[in-house]
Amino acid sequence: MASLNLNKVVLAGHLTATPELRQTSNGVSVTSFSIAINRRFSKSADGNQNAGNTNVDFINCVAWRNTADFITRYFKKGSAICVTGSLQYRSWTDPQSGAKRSTLEVLADEAHFVDSNGQGGGFVNQDSFEQSAPQFASAPEAAAQFEDMSNEDDLPF
Repeated sequence: MASLNLNKVVLAGHLTATPELRQTSNGVSVTSFSIAINRRFSKSADGNQNAGNTNVDFINCVAWRNTADFITRYFKKGSAICVTGSLQYRSWTDPQSGAKRSTLEVLADEAHFVDSNGQGGGFVNQDSFEQSAPQFASAPEAAAQFEDMSNEDDLPF
C-alpha cells in the first residue's frame, strides 16, 4: 500500500490586525497574522434548530520571504484575504517560565486578494512577488487602459 501524505490548506476570511513585517537575524522577512473566519451552523448545542448561528474561528498564520513582504504591503486589519499553505506544528520551551509551549498554525505559501476594490484576482507566492508586484502597484494605471462602456445598449450580448 502506498503512503499518502497531503497537507494543503485554503482559508478565506478577514485579518484581525494589520500584519507587521519582521526580519530574522539572517535578514529573512517573516510576518505572523490571524484570520477570522465565520463558521455558520443550524443547530444549537441542545439540538434545537436555530438558523443563522455563527461562531468565529481565529486561525494563526505565518508567512516568510516574498509572501510576508506582499501581505504586509497590501493587507491591513479587516482586509479580506485568501491564503493557501499547509498546517505546521511547532513546539518550544518558554525561556521565562521553562514551560513547554506548542502551536498549530498555517504556513502561508500564497496570498490572494478577495476584496473587489480593484485588487481582485491577484496572488503571490514566495517565488513570484518581485515579478508580480508592479502589476498590483500599477492597477489604477492598468484600469485606465479600458474604455468606458456606460451605454449598455452597445453590448454585443
